[in-house]
Amino acid sequence: MSLSYLYQIENHRSPFWAFAIHDGHHIDADLEHYLHISPEDRLREEDPYTAILAELPFSRFVCGTSRFQLDLNRNKDGAIYLTPEQSWGIQVWRTDLPQQIKEQLYETYDMLYHKIAQQIQHTIDRYGYFVVFDIHSYNARRDGPTTIIDKVNNPQINIGTAHNHSKWRELTSSFIAMLRTGKDGQTYDVRENVKFKGGYLSSYLNEQFGDHGCIFSIEFRKDFMNEWTGEVFPQKLQEYKQLLMQTIDSLESYFAYER
Repeated sequence: MSLSYLYQIENHRSPFWAFAIHDGHHIDADLEHYLHISPEDRLREEDPYTAILAELPFSRFVCGTSRFQLDLNRNKDGAIYLTPEQSWGIQVWRTDLPQQIKEQLYETYDMLYHKIAQQIQHTIDRYGYFVVFDIHSYNARRDGPTTIIDKVNNPQINIGTAHNHSKWRELTSSFIAMLRTGKDGQTYDVRENVKFKGGYLSSYLNEQFGDHGCIFSIEFRKDFMNEWTGEVFPQKLQEYKQLLMQTIDSLESYFAYER
């Protein structure tokens, strides 16, 4: 048995990277027999359309395989959801996965992290620095589709930076300020480390390369879609994408000045 894992790496002439590691919904056919979770429940906990948000003039790393097969934003021991405690109380598998399957999944995990490290190192070698937009989305209506959003504890955009080197403090403050106002003058609730502080991808990249670059783990509240049905609201999605686009010139200027 050889399990498939769908992912895409696109290299552009840019020191910037956009990651959408939770965008995917695909599950390998050989694993479907073991699945207990429904496609609907999977979709609700995945980050659909984040690959569209990542369609920036950057290099890109996008996963087409579901986080429920292998979660690259967890450490290796937690990358397969073996217990409900690892997956919002959801039972993912009908029975314990065979050891051979687990080993294949862990091998895939190691391979992908090796590729990610290679790509970031090549970026540093070429430009001297890097920036990662680690793009995610999150649910704010967990109690049902008509739930009133608690906006005090659920910002429109959460920037996770807990793992970042302190040298990026000024850049982070500037980045958040840029996101708070759109080009049309509309303001957005953008806060730091409120809902999420950055997952394992951010932790790993910072440990390996944090002196050379900054990782912004960007969590969009799912205002651009119906988190219960999966229906997308294209205008809102493009609005958020434009917010990301408008930060690029200032990020480039920051590093040009610093160098």
